[in-house]
Amino acid sequence: MRKFLRRNLPLLLVLCILTGLIVVACARNRETLPTGSWGLSFPQEGQPPTGNTSNERLQEYGAAYLGDTTQKVIYLTFDAGYENGCTEKILDTLKKHNVPATFFLVGNYIEQNPDLVKRMVAEGHIVGNHTYHHYDMSKIGDRATFEKELTELETLFTQTTGETMKKFYRPPQGIYSEENLKMAQEMGYHTIFWSLAYVDWLNDDQPTSEQAFSKLIPRIHNGAIVLLHSTSQTNAAILDDLLTRWEEMGYTFASLDTLFSEQSP
Repeated sequence: MRKFLRRNLPLLLVLCILTGLIVVACARNRETLPTGSWGLSFPQEGQPPTGNTSNERLQEYGAAYLGDTTQKVIYLTFDAGYENGCTEKILDTLKKHNVPATFFLVGNYIEQNPDLVKRMVAEGHIVGNHTYHHYDMSKIGDRATFEKELTELETLFTQTTGETMKKFYRPPQGIYSEENLKMAQEMGYHTIFWSLAYVDWLNDDQPTSEQAFSKLIPRIHNGAIVLLHSTSQTNAAILDDLLTRWEEMGYTFASLDTLFSEQSP
């Protein structure tokens, strides 16, 4: 054995070094995901943006910000923390175009607008989980508190509609952590970010139609998960024209129900 070690010591040292390099490379590839707000950059118009975490990395936690980028398909989503009279017109437009959408709702929305929530379900839309209180979930480290935010909304939704909530979760304000992604996945949830949005949530500073179209038309891309706010008067006003223009560009619309099945190998 000693003779073997002496004769092969250089080779063994090389193998040890290579093993160490492989371990370091794997550790870098598995680095901890950032904690903070979801962010995007658009290096080229008409092409999918780059997120601050890759879609492939997110998929490890059953999460996504993009769909199939080989297909001209759009996944339309709306966030709603309250109701200000815009949702009915949005639902009318979605019905006109036969477009499915997902509405990520919080507790007070469901409590105060049960008829609108029932209409969403009746017309084939998904109601997703935006948490009960709209907290910064990245600051919640214990599983019991995290679960309570989601399960209380599930219960309220079932009491309101008689249906079971589908397992799609959007972190309030897009603020997330790797631990949040893990906990959501363990609860059976898919965490849904977005690949296209614009500043549409300031009620006292709503964008003009031209400003909205300048963001939403050139930046649309294959597999886009679009985030709009249903509280936006601009969105309610332009949605009919927006959907028409996207349709004229060759895009179709799909439900989040199909998103992860399309990503499966």
